[in-house]
Amino acid sequence: MKFQLKLFLFIFCSVFSLVAYSQVPETIKTESSTPAETPLDDIVERTINVEKRVLKYDNPREADLMWEKRVWRVIDLREKMNFPFSYPEETFAGILLKGAKEGKLTVYSTSDDKFTNPLTAAQLESKLVKIDTVPTFDPETYEESIKIVQNEINENDFRRIRIKEIWYFDSETSAMKVRILGLSPIRDVFDDNGNFKYEEPMFWVYYPNIREELAKHRVFMEGNDASPLTWEDFMEMRFFSSYVYKESNVKDNRLGDYLSGVDLLMEGERIKADIFNWEHDLWQY
Repeated sequence: MKFQLKLFLFIFCSVFSLVAYSQVPETIKTESSTPAETPLDDIVERTINVEKRVLKYDNPREADLMWEKRVWRVIDLREKMNFPFSYPEETFAGILLKGAKEGKLTVYSTSDDKFTNPLTAAQLESKLVKIDTVPTFDPETYEESIKIVQNEINENDFRRIRIKEIWYFDSETSAMKVRILGLSPIRDVFDDNGNFKYEEPMFWVYYPNIREELAKHRVFMEGNDASPLTWEDFMEMRFFSSYVYKESNVKDNRLGDYLSGVDLLMEGERIKADIFNWEHDLWQY
């Protein structure tokens, strides 16, 4: 008797569920239907970078700064090692320009590299938007008129990035360290015929203040699309190639003021070697 009752209940529940499922109306999409959500172009929602916290710099005592040297470098984005800076979906220069436009980043004038003159919104816009005049013709009267157009800066015109940094020896930790102070994207300016005219530094950004913003943007790493490496990691780990164009000196001269060609590159390499040899000789003797 119990077996028959259980069998009856099982058959009843099965039939009821099939009938209920068959009565669910199929969703029909019409022109007035609410559009579906944009499909996720990935396997999972990437939240590691958004939730990542940036570690603050340590604050060494002035008395512990046994030695330091200021160095200015140039990152040439055309070098193979620096290709991630020009990743088409999100270039490094594009991140800086977008952050500056949205007010997330404070930008400074290139009149000096000491971060003393913040640019106003109007000054920044004048740098990012170029006003040109274009002659136009009326198709009916054939009269010529001048039309004013605004052209935004193309982020692909940025071929170099300047870096200002300080190398210093901390006697408390007995270690040579480096800290990036500022970044300045450099734009190539061309004439109407596409010939290179000159390079134009857009602005300076104070690097310690933009680390959190850079930590929200992933870097494309060759061989592993799932790499969670951010631009803050990339810069701190110094995964870039660069050459020295200036070191602190009594006349505040750049290397290009008195050297050129191969001699210029060799002098930059000598400066790099001097920094390495200073720490090496400290422990050797």
